[in-house]
Amino acid sequence: MADKNSTAGEKNTPFSAADGKGRGLGTPAWVAICVVALVVGVLCGHFLIGGTSATSSPAGVALQGKTTLSADELDSTIATYTYNGQTTNITAREVIEQNSAVEDAANEDGTYNVPVASDVVAYAQNAVVLADAAAQGVTVSDDEVAAFAEQMFGTSDYATIASNYGIDEEIAKATIADSATMSKLRDSVVSTPLPDVPTAPTEPEEGAEDTPTADYASYIIGLLGDEWDSEAGTWARQDGDYYATLSSYEITNDSATYAAAEAAYQVASNNYSEVATQVSEEWVAYTRNLLSNATVQVGSLVAS
Repeated sequence: MADKNSTAGEKNTPFSAADGKGRGLGTPAWVAICVVALVVGVLCGHFLIGGTSATSSPAGVALQGKTTLSADELDSTIATYTYNGQTTNITAREVIEQNSAVEDAANEDGTYNVPVASDVVAYAQNAVVLADAAAQGVTVSDDEVAAFAEQMFGTSDYATIASNYGIDEEIAKATIADSATMSKLRDSVVSTPLPDVPTAPTEPEEGAEDTPTADYASYIIGLLGDEWDSEAGTWARQDGDYYATLSSYEITNDSATYAAAEAAYQVASNNYSEVATQVSEEWVAYTRNLLSNATVQVGSLVAS
């Protein structure tokens, strides 16, 4: 898709996706540290810039051969992306703020490194996905953002999160809100429901590893679902995933060992991974189609 505002020497590169699983959707690096795959959204593949451009857009800064920017140039356009016929400018400041506080990104001489192409494209692809969410009326409340932060970081204190990752508090909150929005969009377009991530059983005290407890029995039965008959206190059926693994353990309604609980947890984790893979494949197909309708222009190609 050609951009009418292209400058000579610049190249429009269509967003595309390569095959493979487990690559991030371009989530800012500080978020990616704690985000479980598929929670924010996984896009399989990567995005490539087709070549080196001679200049940026007319409102931007000439980048040919340029590796640093002055503080006055941070709000200049270094790239653009076009989606649904609308072209949007991307500034150096916006890309830098994905990963760190601007002041922390400054070099000793007060200049700033030109953002690498991969970071620019990550910013653009996130923006396209968020634009799709907005078009579909997908929004998140303050409570939903706080709940997402609790799930990802164990706290909704944005000042603490920002401090831990060396970014501005407002940027931290905005980025978490964007991540929550993408997660909600994914849940709305993917037909396979993603279950809660299974929680590992509490480790026993030293010397009590082989002691059966009611807590471990309750933990296991909570995972077994319709494979367990609580009234009879035994297996309801023997054709399920859990029975194949746990049949050698002695389990009752009120007694099971840590080893049995650990085995049940491994089954639950494997089942979760299988469902997560299916969710990933559906999300990949959706985002591949979405991003195929967008292009990005980068003012220069800077290898990461």
